[in-house]
Amino acid sequence: MRLLHTADWHLGQTLHGIARDHEHARFLDWLLETIDERAVDALVIAGDVFDGQNPPIPALGLFYRFLARAKARRPGLDVVVIAGNHDSGSRLEAPSPLLTELGVRVVGGLPVGEGGVFAPESLVFPLLDSRGEIAARCVAVPYLRPADLPSMEVEEGADPLIEGVRRVYAAAVEAGRRALRPGEALILTGHCYMCDGALSELSERKILGGNQHALPADIFPEDAAYVALGHLHRAQAVGGREGVRYSGSPIPLAIDEEPYPHQVVLAEFADGRLTSREAVRVPRFVAIRRIPGGGRFAPPDEALATLREFDLDHTLPREAWPFLEVSVELAAPRPALRDEVAAALAGRPARLVKLAVRLTGGGESLAESAPQMELAELAPEDVFQRLYRRSHDGDPDPALMAAFHELVATVQEGA
Repeated sequence: MRLLHTADWHLGQTLHGIARDHEHARFLDWLLETIDERAVDALVIAGDVFDGQNPPIPALGLFYRFLARAKARRPGLDVVVIAGNHDSGSRLEAPSPLLTELGVRVVGGLPVGEGGVFAPESLVFPLLDSRGEIAARCVAVPYLRPADLPSMEVEEGADPLIEGVRRVYAAAVEAGRRALRPGEALILTGHCYMCDGALSELSERKILGGNQHALPADIFPEDAAYVALGHLHRAQAVGGREGVRYSGSPIPLAIDEEPYPHQVVLAEFADGRLTSREAVRVPRFVAIRRIPGGGRFAPPDEALATLREFDLDHTLPREAWPFLEVSVELAAPRPALRDEVAAALAGRPARLVKLAVRLTGGGESLAESAPQMELAELAPEDVFQRLYRRSHDGDPDPALMAAFHELVATVQEGA
């Protein structure tokens, strides 16, 4: 049985105000081809299908069209979708009566039975192999909010949130084991932040009370053949266990994610075990270019010269133009810098999404840089010059000082 694990699509996301629909559509086309070419039997989407709880109509269209096309091409494909922290679980689950008939299982929240009691058996779904026989049981646990967790007494020093998650997984896993037959693999899902996970600070929302509530890998039992995780955008294994993995996001969701190995995971199972695992790289459909690159900040003239000489593909349609980040180091104010960057890009096939500026002053506060003296003893010009030196090298130029004096005079005259 071949399972493809993906997560963190974030359909409907924008990058500095620019919609990502083109990239997502290209990714979903590629994913359909990959499912077909690799003869995938089951697809697990481990949360954050959408970027927000009220996704825009184009994002909803992308998702449902993908499901319809996938089932049309491979009618036997089992699809399991769980909600992530960005998703509205109830909205994701709303079409379940229809989707279940298509073989698509959607879990937005923890199911409850009579009396409002957690019903873990409703999280367990069979996954079929290419012969139509049950090869695995998938225990589909969605993102767990603190309100989902049971109230309970914990030992002194134990974290009630972590212990609550542990108890939910224990009940869900036990339900999966009860359904398991010889030769079937036990597969779990989760959308959570695990201990020692590598975060992308710009695009990953902290969950379950923040990083102090990172979950230990031992909440997943050793008899789980595979754990398909979502939330962290960098693909990685957890706790040294190759079968407990984040697939990572299929596209970079922030500029700093440009170097990530964006991928999906193809896992193969036989006789109840994980027999092989392959990271399948997702093509980059829209490039991200960082100038000067390597985490450096360049002097403005160097950055502008690099921009003017930058090799760009003029045959690309507008929606495929690369995103640009320009990082500049300033020793003195340069009010027209954004206009200069725009002029260097005028008429060229690229989209500036970020102009990062680092000032080269000492960064000292006024209290650190000023001698001990009363405020009344300081002239406005003294305060202005000290503030200037805090952010820039040297002293303000005469034109800037003249403008400052004019401003002070205007204020004093108005007083």
